[in-house]
Amino acid sequence: MKSKIMFIENKSDGDGLTGPARIGRVSFSKTGKTIYYRSAELQSLKGAGYKANYFDVNNGDEYWVSGPKKDGQDTLYPDKIEIDEEVREEYWRDIRNLDENINVSKIRSKGKHAGWRKLEFTKKKN
Repeated sequence: MKSKIMFIENKSDGDGLTGPARIGRVSFSKTGKTIYYRSAELQSLKGAGYKANYFDVNNGDEYWVSGPKKDGQDTLYPDKIEIDEEVREEYWRDIRNLDENINVSKIRSKGKHAGWRKLEFTKKKN
């Protein structure tokens, strides 16, 4: 099976917008329609999910799965990301180009929409 380092966020274990996030190695079925990560067997929601693009066929949990960003800002909103031990060195060396961080196993993502939350808070306050 083909494998790749990906960003994986379980939206069902959080508030629907955020959840436990990891950088890890996934493998793909022959057709590429199913992704496997640890015990999860993920299939595409085909655009039907809210802030999720895959679901686990075994328990229905929804996930966001994407290629990891070179700047480490993979989450939509500020949150922590854990890096799986088996991909840590490769992640820092080949994806982030930051060899000096090769021993770092957790990062803090500012999030794609960090400014949005601040604006919403400001609007409510006024």
